[in-house]
Amino acid sequence: MFRKLMAALGAGVEVDTVLRDSQVRPGATVAGEVRFRGGSSDHKVEGITVDLTAVVEVERGDEEHHATYSFQRSRVSGPFELRAGEARTVPFTVPVPWETPISAVGGHPLPGMRLGVATELALAGALDKGDLDPLFVNPLPEQDHLLGALVRMGFRFKRADLENGRLHGSSLPFFQEIEYHAGPEWRRHFNELELTFVAGPHSMDVILEADRRGGFLTSGHDVYNRFTVRYGDHPGAVETALRNGLAAMARHRGWF
Repeated sequence: MFRKLMAALGAGVEVDTVLRDSQVRPGATVAGEVRFRGGSSDHKVEGITVDLTAVVEVERGDEEHHATYSFQRSRVSGPFELRAGEARTVPFTVPVPWETPISAVGGHPLPGMRLGVATELALAGALDKGDLDPLFVNPLPEQDHLLGALVRMGFRFKRADLENGRLHGSSLPFFQEIEYHAGPEWRRHFNELELTFVAGPHSMDVILEADRRGGFLTSGHDVYNRFTVRYGDHPGAVETALRNGLAAMARHRGWF
């Protein structure tokens, strides 16, 4: 994918960012190159930085707004001279943090998610950051197992978003919530279910939150469960862990 940054700061320097593949997974890398073409005179490029960014929902009081967060910032080049009319290419490889939220399932964009790659150019003492190149982060295999299990249980996808805040065990200043309408087997216990992953290099925590239905003499309230899935676990074991977590919340013995 090509993205024209700008005729940089009026200097006539053209910059394109090319991603080798916009489909990645947590724990992998984003590879690409920044391509330059010099203008009518020589210029000193002071540095190039590649940011992985996400659009996050921020709540302040009764108001909500969206803000763009940088969650992986990598300097991919130091200073160099760009001669007039010169063509130059700077390759880069940027790690994708394990905790990066999912923004695609089965290669298709996940509604509500906006992740991207931004290239920042420092030229002549000033900075320019162009528009985002979309980044599609597909689930890890174990995340795929869980999402597939929810579909088999009859849960229906509602929406996904990123919330401002930090969870236990996470280094990111935001977290993802994937929301579902409850499946038939669980509808008498829950109206809706929210799913959050906190992934690491060897395992991931799965956080479930459901709005538990109230009874004739009791009010409804949220219940939680958190469990760990190790990478390489059998898909049947992953689904069993999910069912056990849902059952614990149905009994109101969940924990967070």
